[in-house]
Amino acid sequence: MMVPVRCFTCGKVVGEHWEEFKERTKENDESAEIVLDDLGIERPCCRRMLVSHKDLVDIVSPYQ
Repeated sequence: MMVPVRCFTCGKVVGEHWEEFKERTKENDESAEIVLDDLGIERPCCRRMLVSHKDLVDIVSPYQ
């Protein structure tokens, strides 16, 4: 549903980077690898939190 605030594995805050990551990868067609490096997300566990997230809030919200 919503992007997790912290990494499930190490506990580092990753939720604050979601909007910029989404904007740069979808609208600017930048590589996810480059964007994550620029944002300072280096750990593989934190990188997977952003790369593998699917934003479903817009799809589910009309049914509530």
